[in-house]
Amino acid sequence: MRFVDVPHMVRWMKDSGPQDLLTGMIDAMEKDFRCWDSFELRPRVASHCEIGVIELMPTSDGQTYAFKFVNGHPSNPARGYQTVTAFGVLADVHNGYPRLLVEMTLLTALRTAAASGMVTRLLAREDARHLGLIGAGSQSEFQVLANRAVRPIERVSVYDVDLAASQKLRDNLAPYGIEVEIASSPAQAVAEADIITTCTADKRNAIVLRRSDIRPGVHVNAIGGDCPGKTELDPTILDMGPVFTEHTPQTRIEGEIQAKPADYPVTELWEVLAGTKPGRTSAEQVTVYDGVGFAVEDFTSLTFLESCLEQPGGERFYEEIDLIAAPSDPKDLFGLLH
Repeated sequence: MRFVDVPHMVRWMKDSGPQDLLTGMIDAMEKDFRCWDSFELRPRVASHCEIGVIELMPTSDGQTYAFKFVNGHPSNPARGYQTVTAFGVLADVHNGYPRLLVEMTLLTALRTAAASGMVTRLLAREDARHLGLIGAGSQSEFQVLANRAVRPIERVSVYDVDLAASQKLRDNLAPYGIEVEIASSPAQAVAEADIITTCTADKRNAIVLRRSDIRPGVHVNAIGGDCPGKTELDPTILDMGPVFTEHTPQTRIEGEIQAKPADYPVTELWEVLAGTKPGRTSAEQVTVYDGVGFAVEDFTSLTFLESCLEQPGGERFYEEIDLIAAPSDPKDLFGLLH
């Protein structure tokens, strides 16, 4: 089977260019969301502890099975670890054999940003030019590039409680010709924004964005809430306009709408893409994407990567490993010991 480790993943992303990869992944993700009914849909399987969570995220389209193993530990950077690490697998449904094993710490950054880019293309005003970021952690550069892939972003402003993180974002994006303005508060970062992305890591019911910070016509990608007891928005922001989710049963547990009643109305993204529900209906409308991440997005990122590996030259980005015991006689597993 094919194995994409960290060095191969870095080579793929550098050689292909993260901006181009995000553009391709956004298109692939939209295609998969349009086929929503073909997927097995279930909330992730989570194991929580006081300082974080470990999760399995499975799905299948009937031909290919995918899962991701991922953690989320907000205190990790202070201890020298990544907040999020992950790996994923693709397998053939007809025989259950895995065919691709992939590091997904980097790939998840692409996947999460691609989801935001897909939603921005679906819901933000077409003339949106100013992106405001709250949170400048490991996801932030990818978020900027994904939004720029679908809207003519001319300004980026950011606030993070860690000034060094904002400076890191500014320095990393400079080679892409993107100037980043560092704000002194969340309100300043979003004061003139057309698109707002919140991507903070603290595992608590925080309010990093207040209702008074939201202007008419703004689209909000709220992607930091991803477990019970973790939110980023003033709950009244959700009442300013329609709220859009991936898989609502999961979002009611982990997203911003966990602060709302169980029957709080939302629209799933696939419904907008299918044309059965409206998206943005006016230039003045506020729209909110309550994004927690869902297994179909991981399916997209893995199958998109696999399609790239199958292109000419793709063999540079993986190695073959012998993971599955395959005796010549399927009934004689013990014979491998001879």
